[in-house]
Amino acid sequence: MPDFQLVFRQGGYLSYCQEKTLDNKAVLGYDRQGDLRMEEILMQTLLFDFYGDLLTDKQRQVYQQVVLDDYSLSETAEQLSISRQGVHDMIRRCRKILDEYERTLHLVERFMKIREQVHQIQKLAREHEIGEIEAIAGRILDEL
Repeated sequence: MPDFQLVFRQGGYLSYCQEKTLDNKAVLGYDRQGDLRMEEILMQTLLFDFYGDLLTDKQRQVYQQVVLDDYSLSETAEQLSISRQGVHDMIRRCRKILDEYERTLHLVERFMKIREQVHQIQKLAREHEIGEIEAIAGRILDEL
């Protein structure tokens, strides 16, 4: 099983691009009940990291509480004095907005490609015992 598959939502359906290695620490499982899978949570987190500042303050607050901080819709609705349905609709709208930014700009996809290439550089450097290249690749990965 691959370490990571980059997941994109298009028209309500999930489509997978080629397999991507995130890092050795990522353990991704599948939920038989169809709940949000780890890949989707990771993708939503990356999308928020890259494009979250483009959301309104209210959208950003709701999205962060529900998706990233794992608050329930009811908890968020009560805390922000809006309806549970309003929270649900805002989450759906935010996901659509973030997905659209990614389809247009491809920043997350590029980030993942660069990260994978740097991992390949590190691996080749280790195999050929070229310490300086491995150190540079490590510093680049730390910055990503």
